[in-house]
Amino acid sequence: MPSPTDFLQYAQWSGIITILFAILTLLTFILKLDLRFRLVGTTGFILVLTAGLFSLSLTPLTHTVIPGAVKYSLIYDNGSTQTVIGVPDQITPSELDATLRQAAINLSSAGRSSLIREAKLTIRARTIVHPRPGLSIPLYLGQIKRSLTSRDENNTSIEIYKDKFDKLPKAKII
Repeated sequence: MPSPTDFLQYAQWSGIITILFAILTLLTFILKLDLRFRLVGTTGFILVLTAGLFSLSLTPLTHTVIPGAVKYSLIYDNGSTQTVIGVPDQITPSELDATLRQAAINLSSAGRSSLIREAKLTIRARTIVHPRPGLSIPLYLGQIKRSLTSRDENNTSIEIYKDKFDKLPKAKII
């Protein structure tokens, strides 16, 4: 994955190309060529592309990886305080703990807001079990609560519902 430094370099090259196209566009207006209006659109597009590349150079795009965490998918996110992630049905409690910690770091951002004074981001982990053919039931395995205002790792609380792991299908041995 490209780093912010890479995006800054891409933005610099794109900026140079934007300036060249702007000069070319100005030249076509002076010479009154038919191509001038197409070049206005092209120059505008390259300018927007340059601005996008520059904005990507300002924010790191890296995700934290915690050893023992499994891949999860984002199921629901209200953009504020509630999030649900989906985990595989073969997960263990220790893997769930690491996955919840990783999700809490990766999903919390300064853009989340809340009107509640002691606002916490709640991330719930769930999987889908199939007790019989044609029936699917969501099974919540645990949750983590993290402060929206403090980045301190000690300000999190994790609950793992160990009794729910008995309802998960056992691993198939091949």
